[in-house]
Amino acid sequence: MTQSYTSPKLPAKPAPVSRRTKALLAGLGTAAIAAFALPAVPATAATATATFAVTSTVQSACLISATSIAFGVYSGTVATSTGTLSVTCTNTTPYNIGLSAGQATGATVTNRQMQGPAGALLNYVLTRDTEHLANWGNTAGSWLPGTGNGTAQSITIFGQVAAGQSPTPGAYTDTITATVNY
Repeated sequence: MTQSYTSPKLPAKPAPVSRRTKALLAGLGTAAIAAFALPAVPATAATATATFAVTSTVQSACLISATSIAFGVYSGTVATSTGTLSVTCTNTTPYNIGLSAGQATGATVTNRQMQGPAGALLNYVLTRDTEHLANWGNTAGSWLPGTGNGTAQSITIFGQVAAGQSPTPGAYTDTITATVNY
């Protein structure tokens, strides 16, 4: 038995390609390689930053308000009463509170006077303590010191009308100015 050998058929020779077609295919090939052969790179976003200052200035401030002191009916015996100051100062602000002498002519911070009918006077004192020993005036040494905490602070004013006065019957009044220095 003889064996025969057949050679495989070679493909036909391609048709000649024009120069123009070669140039076009060469350009497409480069674009195709660039588009499909390289890995896809995602577009990256660019960022930029800036800094800026934020500032404020807190000024010391205080507010003050007061309630009235009413001694009631004076009958010649010692009369006592209290009033209240409300002081609100910014946190850590040191302050001093002073009380004026009042409106009566000749009144002082150590001897205040309420005025009554026909210029009659009724003496009284305002102090920082219940024993009525620490006079509360409007000069250094008689001020009430404190330090603000940002909230309202309640401060008691102690008042006393001394016994043994013989004023003319009628209504007596005075007006005191409370001042907070800070």
